[in-house]
Amino acid sequence: MGERADYFGDVSAALKEAGIHRPALVLDRDRLDGNIAAVRRKLHEGLALRIVDKSLPCIPLMRRVAGTFSADRIMSFHLPVTRVMLQAFPEADFLYGKPLPVAALRHEFNSARPEIGEMLAKRVVWLIDTEERLEHYAALATERGITLRFAFEVDTGMHRGGIADAEALKSLFDVSRRSPQLECEGIMGYEAHIPEIPGLFGGAEGEHEKVAERLHAFAAALPPECRRIVNTGGSKTSVTYRPDGMINEVSMGSGFVKPTDFDVKALAELKPAIFIATPVLKIVEARLPGPLLVTRFLQALGMFPRKGCFLYSGKWYARPAWPEGMKENDIWGLSSNQQLMGLPSGCDLKVDDVAFFRPTQSEAVLQQFGAIAVYSGGRIVENWDVLPTG
Repeated sequence: MGERADYFGDVSAALKEAGIHRPALVLDRDRLDGNIAAVRRKLHEGLALRIVDKSLPCIPLMRRVAGTFSADRIMSFHLPVTRVMLQAFPEADFLYGKPLPVAALRHEFNSARPEIGEMLAKRVVWLIDTEERLEHYAALATERGITLRFAFEVDTGMHRGGIADAEALKSLFDVSRRSPQLECEGIMGYEAHIPEIPGLFGGAEGEHEKVAERLHAFAAALPPECRRIVNTGGSKTSVTYRPDGMINEVSMGSGFVKPTDFDVKALAELKPAIFIATPVLKIVEARLPGPLLVTRFLQALGMFPRKGCFLYSGKWYARPAWPEGMKENDIWGLSSNQQLMGLPSGCDLKVDDVAFFRPTQSEAVLQQFGAIAVYSGGRIVENWDVLPTG
């Protein structure tokens, strides 16, 4: 057996030994630790790491990462998750990764326990992208008699909103000065587009330089005391930044567990650490409803498999990982109940064996299966609860 076969065979045996005979999210803790160590080596000294909670929505998982980096900075996106994280990480400072409707924040202040409300005001930096939102947050701060901390969302060239240029930022900052109950902490500029820029337009390296120049210009538009946070980066790019006198922190989450969307050059040293494991319910000679002739014709064209299996559930944000050659079929389609997967003719997969998928992302997917089955040293050693989705 090859290395991949041995690996998935060992994980499958561990799941069965642990009595897990349903779809499960498996996290390889040994690979996770290796990934954390690799990022620690690659991340440049002088840059702080802000851990992204939406990508690692599990307290033990967040603590595993934070413990290595002594990280006291978290990027949050969703109030129910933020509420839990504030209590789990009492020393952490939070930066929001997207602007929230002021009505959502007002409702949170009105309905939360007083101590949670105090944390939201003192330990969270909210994101401002427009003058209208700035005015809404200023009104909320006045209404509640509190100070709200905020950072400006700036457009790095990704064009997903945010303040367009340094001149517009300076103008909006001047407006913010009229509201003494708003406190500017800096800027946040996300740049997930960098790896996607084709060579014809300068490629990733050229765009990286342009993004850094834009961020410098944005940061320079603020006085030094108002740029405590100059945040950028994501899992695909964070390890490529160096301290440059302006950018002082980068964000990362998904890269630590490396779903397929993060198979990029910058993370080549890291290994996939999360898998969806699901039992095989049936092994079949694949056939479509209707005349057998249609099935045979499509099989002859290579459009429909001759051999297949039906799985316990399916239709995940994930790609087949094991057995080798297992494929989805566009004609049959996907199913959340029993998904058909095509198999190579020589595949020896059997009923009650386990099939594996690699999630395309960690965000949301980690929360679909209940507690995460933590694999280490050939065994399932722990079950880690995940955070609420709403």
